[in-house]
Amino acid sequence: MNPTSLKHKIRVLYVDDEVHNLAAFKAGFRRDYEIFTAVSVAEGMNILTEHEIHVVIADQKMPKATGVEFFNIIRTSHPEPVRILMTGYADVDSVIDAINKGEIFRYIKKPWDELQLRSSIQNAYEVYATRRELNNKITELQKTNDELNRFVYSTSHDLRSPLASIMGVLNLAKLEQSVDDPNNYLGMIETCTQKMDVFIHKVIEYYKNIRVEDVNESINFKKLIDDCIELCRMQNPSIIFDSIINQEADFIGDEFRLSVILNNLISNAVKYQKPNEEFPTVKIRVTVSKDEAVIDIGDNGVGIINDHLNNIFDMFFRSNNNVTGLGIGLHIVKEALTRIGGNISVTSEKGKGTNFKMTIPNKTTG
Repeated sequence: MNPTSLKHKIRVLYVDDEVHNLAAFKAGFRRDYEIFTAVSVAEGMNILTEHEIHVVIADQKMPKATGVEFFNIIRTSHPEPVRILMTGYADVDSVIDAINKGEIFRYIKKPWDELQLRSSIQNAYEVYATRRELNNKITELQKTNDELNRFVYSTSHDLRSPLASIMGVLNLAKLEQSVDDPNNYLGMIETCTQKMDVFIHKVIEYYKNIRVEDVNESINFKKLIDDCIELCRMQNPSIIFDSIINQEADFIGDEFRLSVILNNLISNAVKYQKPNEEFPTVKIRVTVSKDEAVIDIGDNGVGIINDHLNNIFDMFFRSNNNVTGLGIGLHIVKEALTRIGGNISVTSEKGKGTNFKMTIPNKTTG
């Protein structure tokens, strides 16, 4: 790529306290690049603030701040320009340290070789242009993703109204016994409608999980668990819920996401029970300290084979094809936990049950 062929010349800032070096640099490269020079770090900062600079070159040995110190400052305040260090003495340790920390792209020894410096500037600009293009693509992808999420949420939300109408008509037909249905077609329609409603609810839940702002508030785990149990009990009234909540400390956290996590895990523990289990049980243990909440949710259900344990948090992964599931609940759990800084582990034995253990930081300490 020839710099003179660019629609806009490469903008290079050179910071050096020796004026003759600045003059020599400008004389040698002004035809190819748009040159800015500064005799101090403060002057260089002003130029970076006022102009879009592509490549920054700084001398290492300056009186008030070294080139490495200057780069360490602008790496945060002006991260886009690519940085080249000019050094005229054997300060290898500083150069190596700067490279390792990502403060500089390349270093050039003084007196510089014009061909080497020109090549370095060109390479630095190509890195700058690639990063800029990548950032633009990321911005476009984020915008597209946001629009897609909003569309999916809006569509899912709108679909619930006609589904509710269908369920209402089915319930009315059953109540009035006005339809002769020897083959239970109405029951099949009802089952499919319920499945669709659950799926739509999960989509809306997923959207809210990634979009709703974090709101930290005081959490009463007994009430939270009791509410989840009451909701999940409707799935299977025969389930035995064994819960012990030990909360001796105040806990500050995101109640919405905690509710999402617990509802999904407890619901799964109910859903994946063995059909012939005499005492289907879901055990819930919560211990709250000033630092964290430790939550264990276990069941004596169908279990998960070892080969599937690494995949259960993936979107649409189903570990048991014999049980109706959407493969999205555990993914939502993982996303919600990541959002609130928690972590989760799982142990399971096929045919004997599954146990999830979570630790969630208490925001009262931070």
